[in-house]
Amino acid sequence: MSDNWRTHARYWSGHYEVHAIDQRNHGKSFHSEYFNYNLLAADVIAYMDHHNMEQAVVLGHSMGGKTAMTLALQYPARVSKLIVADIAPKVYDVNSKFSNIITGLLQLASSTLFSRAEADAQLATYVPEMGVRQFLLKNLAWTEDRTLKLRCNIEVLQHRLQQIGAQPSGTAYEGETLFLAGENSDYILPSDMDGMLSFFPKATVTWIENAGHWLHAENPKAFTAALHTFLD
Repeated sequence: MSDNWRTHARYWSGHYEVHAIDQRNHGKSFHSEYFNYNLLAADVIAYMDHHNMEQAVVLGHSMGGKTAMTLALQYPARVSKLIVADIAPKVYDVNSKFSNIITGLLQLASSTLFSRAEADAQLATYVPEMGVRQFLLKNLAWTEDRTLKLRCNIEVLQHRLQQIGAQPSGTAYEGETLFLAGENSDYILPSDMDGMLSFFPKATVTWIENAGHWLHAENPKAFTAALHTFLD
């Protein structure tokens, strides 16, 4: 969801034309029962075509990182450089990693919520990490009757965990590629390097210290410095 990138997008808009995109079934984008990385990459191409963008530096985190990888693998001419934050081009068991988050969001979706504090208290039963909850609660938006409602399409996403955990597909991307890995995260492991290079032969990895999976929020200074090193 683009809202998770608001601070970074504002900063980088001083250097680039920045487009922060909500993927389908997230944020303000459309809802659909169809959901896989081929479709998500095609959505980005449709967005780029609509805005007359021939090429872009593409950055994605986690599921967005797999969308970014798929975009580069399937539409390499449209990606000038690729930046992937804390995800590798491999299959993940999303159900085991996110089962509590999915259950918590389903609980919120079925509740009538009158405040973010009430939503946070409910979600804390399933997601004890305050920082993760803060990200998840950004999915809430006020309705006309002054209650809070989830913007993400959790009813569809709960049935698409296999697609979310899938490996991206396409032909090797020969452009410059940066993988950013949280030092305290287990999403990218040293053993993943061979697989990463098979898809992205010019890939390098930078480890962001004092950060887990949400590395751009947990250590934004180091995250931004790594991007400058790669882009400048």
